[in-house]
Amino acid sequence: MSGDDPREETPETTGTTGHESSEPLPDGGAAGADDVALDPWGSSTVSDYRKLFEEFGIEEFDEILDEVPNPHYLMRRGVIFGHRDYRPVAEAMRKDEPAAVLSGFMPTGDPHIGHKLVFDEIIWHQQQGADAYALIADLEANSARGMSWAEIDEHARNYLLSLLALGFDPEEGELYRQSTNREVQDLAFDLGAEANFSEFQSIYGFDGETDVSHMQSVVTQMADILYPQLEEPKPTVIPVGPDQDPHVRLARDLAERMRFFKVSKAFASFELEPDERELVADFYDRLEPEAFDDEMLRCTHVAEALEETPLEDLAVDASTLDSVLTKLEEGGMEPLRPRTRFFDRRATDEAFDALIDAIDGEKRVYENHVDAFELDREAAEDLAREVEVANGGYGFQPPSSIYHRFMTGLTGGKMSSSVPASHISLLDDPEDGYNKVKAATTGGRETAEQQREKGGKADECPVYELYAYLLSGDDDEFAKRVYDECVGGERLCGDCKEQAAQLMREFLADHQEKRAEVEELLEEADIELESPRRR
Repeated sequence: MSGDDPREETPETTGTTGHESSEPLPDGGAAGADDVALDPWGSSTVSDYRKLFEEFGIEEFDEILDEVPNPHYLMRRGVIFGHRDYRPVAEAMRKDEPAAVLSGFMPTGDPHIGHKLVFDEIIWHQQQGADAYALIADLEANSARGMSWAEIDEHARNYLLSLLALGFDPEEGELYRQSTNREVQDLAFDLGAEANFSEFQSIYGFDGETDVSHMQSVVTQMADILYPQLEEPKPTVIPVGPDQDPHVRLARDLAERMRFFKVSKAFASFELEPDERELVADFYDRLEPEAFDDEMLRCTHVAEALEETPLEDLAVDASTLDSVLTKLEEGGMEPLRPRTRFFDRRATDEAFDALIDAIDGEKRVYENHVDAFELDREAAEDLAREVEVANGGYGFQPPSSIYHRFMTGLTGGKMSSSVPASHISLLDDPEDGYNKVKAATTGGRETAEQQREKGGKADECPVYELYAYLLSGDDDEFAKRVYDECVGGERLCGDCKEQAAQLMREFLADHQEKRAEVEELLEEADIELESPRRR
């Protein structure tokens, strides 16, 4: 934006005005114009973050913010907007119990301020007591992006230096690269036995032209996600952008498939599908055993009650009702009793026998499952995992994830590594960083007069986004003051960009000084900085 733009006048006053204070919405209009399409290797943004809650089952982070100890400012400001099953991680950190955080970086270019979000999330979890893992996804960079090993090594070094400069402790955490971690590759081989091409085709759109190495890189990423649990199962969080959600969902599925036992509720010797089980549970609660001859509720009694109930009064479709009735009628006079079921998914004979011995109280043993009548679901899950690990299994807990918003490019579109003006590299000369911010698009009005009258559009401003995501640091009051002054008409774009540009220059200078200071720390870290595959 040119220096003579009327919006760049100096504001006449500072401080509060008569405008009502608003809560900042720090995504700054980060959503692009694309439809929701989560592609881990694409460059699409998300047009409406709300669709992620509806279409992909991502939960709103605000709903669990109070459960998080010492929440990071990215959480408090809504930059981290969603999660999958984060509660176990938050609970573990509150109770000072084992937990882990892992995220990876594909070294295809210089680290930039968008990557800093993930760096910060890893470091914060480490500071809260979680085991921290950061990996260089060099196999993915080579197979999916065609990067040479020399290029990968150069970029990897820069990512690691910035991570260390921002506060990652390599003595308390682990750094590794995919290509040299034998445990990850062995785990990937095991996981590959539980995945198939049709699944990859459905999730990622792979086809007959997809390289086998690209498919292998997916399984390797699944192994990365589960790697922190190799020594012991524990809640693990993967901080990512929403475009990486397909990886998280597949990893959660594979973690379940690798388990020896599936634990569920049951009511009889036969198996019910989840919606069928819910229907039976409802009628179990409705019917009184005392109403029957021997004061025992049996399968046939529930079947009769279901047949007498109009379909429109049941929360299932006709096919589900037919299936339930068939199973109940075949069960006949078998007593209907709630129990916790251990279903043999892939257990060894030794593990199955050990489970039977470990269950206290009343139990029934069948060919493929064991029913326990005195164990609740949570205790049963713990017991199943304990027996599995003691008998050579992994006992994985499904990995959790948190999702941060995409940063808008400084030019107003997508932030792209291939468009230098759209992003600020953590390696940029501080003066270049200053100039990029000064030239950035803003959410200001057409004239200074309109800006004072109507206020600026901070929610659509890449410069305000810089304040919320980075430049305000841990100071929520400062971030909110910038927002309120903008939307209240006090803050004009010229002075706002000047302040942001100066803060960016200071940040880059400080960060690069710290990068120089941790050079020796990186050399001493337990990670190969040059790939053995390099020729």
